[in-house]
Amino acid sequence: MKLVTVAEMQAIEREANEQGWTYAQMMEKAGQGLAEIVLSFYGYEETSVATGLVGSGNNGGDTLIALESLARAGWQARAYLVRPRPAGDPLVARLVAAGGAVTSVAEDPELHKLTDWVNNSTVLLDGIFGTGIRLPLVGEAARVLAHVRGLENRPPVVAVDCPSGVDLDSGQAAEETIPADVTVCMAAVKIGLLKFPAYRLAGEIEVVDIGLPAGLPAWERVQRVVVDDDLVRSLLPERRADSHKGTFGTVGVVAGSVNYTGAVLLCSRAAHRMGAGLVQAAVPAPLHAALAGHFPEATWVLLPSEMGVIAEGAADVLRKHLGRVNVLLWGPGFGVEEPTAAFVRRLVDRQGRAARRGGIGFVQPPVGEGAADSAAQLPPMVIDADGLKLLARLPNWPALLPQDSILTPHPGEMAVLTGQAVETIQADRLAAACHSAAEWGQVVVLKGAITVIAAPDGRCGVIPVASSALAHAGTGDVLAGIIAGLRAQGTAAYEAALAGAWLHAQAGLLAAESLGHEAAVLAGDLIEALPEVLAWVW
Repeated sequence: MKLVTVAEMQAIEREANEQGWTYAQMMEKAGQGLAEIVLSFYGYEETSVATGLVGSGNNGGDTLIALESLARAGWQARAYLVRPRPAGDPLVARLVAAGGAVTSVAEDPELHKLTDWVNNSTVLLDGIFGTGIRLPLVGEAARVLAHVRGLENRPPVVAVDCPSGVDLDSGQAAEETIPADVTVCMAAVKIGLLKFPAYRLAGEIEVVDIGLPAGLPAWERVQRVVVDDDLVRSLLPERRADSHKGTFGTVGVVAGSVNYTGAVLLCSRAAHRMGAGLVQAAVPAPLHAALAGHFPEATWVLLPSEMGVIAEGAADVLRKHLGRVNVLLWGPGFGVEEPTAAFVRRLVDRQGRAARRGGIGFVQPPVGEGAADSAAQLPPMVIDADGLKLLARLPNWPALLPQDSILTPHPGEMAVLTGQAVETIQADRLAAACHSAAEWGQVVVLKGAITVIAAPDGRCGVIPVASSALAHAGTGDVLAGIIAGLRAQGTAAYEAALAGAWLHAQAGLLAAESLGHEAAVLAGDLIEALPEVLAWVW
């Protein structure tokens, strides 16, 4: 599903019209698709009743066509004209000819008929406003919306392209906006629906085809997507019956300290559960005895430590064990003490890296080649948590990372990396992630409600999930492990981040459903829920 601004959608429709697929044809296709969504969600019984709140624009037209289609399918269909339609409107005439009823706010000044219609409906279609609104709302439309919002017996609401009163660019919403159970978007999801407060009002988001011609330049230019199960299914790697553990790669994990021992298990077990063939966990030596019995599937590298945190000399030890590592995940549970900061400097310092010989899967630089190519000595990386904070201390740190690395900051860590305030980042998460990915030349996963994944080439994906089930310590470690598990299996960086973030979100939702409440979800519960999510999508 593409994610578009209002201006982009207008340009797409204009190009389609210029190529001969007219606005009227787009509206016809949209209305039919809207009716199909209603039927798929609510079925049909002899008592089924659909009432539509109809505006004067295209959303009102979509609604009238949907009501006509529902009437012909046996529903009782009723259109309540909140704003005037053109004299002799053929769409109104078609609804009447199909057996539908029509009235208007002008004929119902006290809103008595509106109340009766809404209270005795199976579903309410909200088709008053689309893209052309200015807040705050005024006049009869505001009065009607406020009245319906206040009705106690309001039926399920299906919004047409957006809940009326939502600004589809900013995500701001009028106080009168009726919360939708389902929002049916035409052709693409509008960007404001995945911002707050609009997200809370949209309900489940569905997209219907409006028949756009293939290859429209304005459509092809849009590189934003809303990640869904179909997209994720197409990104997951093949798992052949004749495979072996080497087929699915090795995740190297560098994590943990005495204060954050559990981070090692969370990210490592998530990588293994995601399908990586082997996880090699490198930890401060004092942690090994406490961890090994909880994760017998892993192999272990014991790192030098100081006071329970990774020490500078661990970088040299780690390099000796990277020969078979396909992706290196580091940062969870590090802490930010100076010995570990020195380890990070030494790990990524170009001048300090000794060339590795004989590493499987990595091309070695020719003898005598300078330090400019030494980034090739390290595998692709997933960098998370305190690793990001320590990385940000290094001058020109983006140039020190291997190509196709993945950074997974939450807003606070993003603030450290960018020097911006958290409030600035949160005000436009899409822009923050996309700008940083392009500037740093790496994939960025900006975690939080409605996670954003951005690639350096301008591609961007959004996870349409906001749940407090994921607002628990350690869930970010699980996400980093899932992404690393996919990378080890050969999935490209951006695609691994897209799929991993979606799987992580779905595991959180499933765990909350299984446990009965979002508050009860622990980070480890996401790992336990992951197999069921994979069974559904893989």
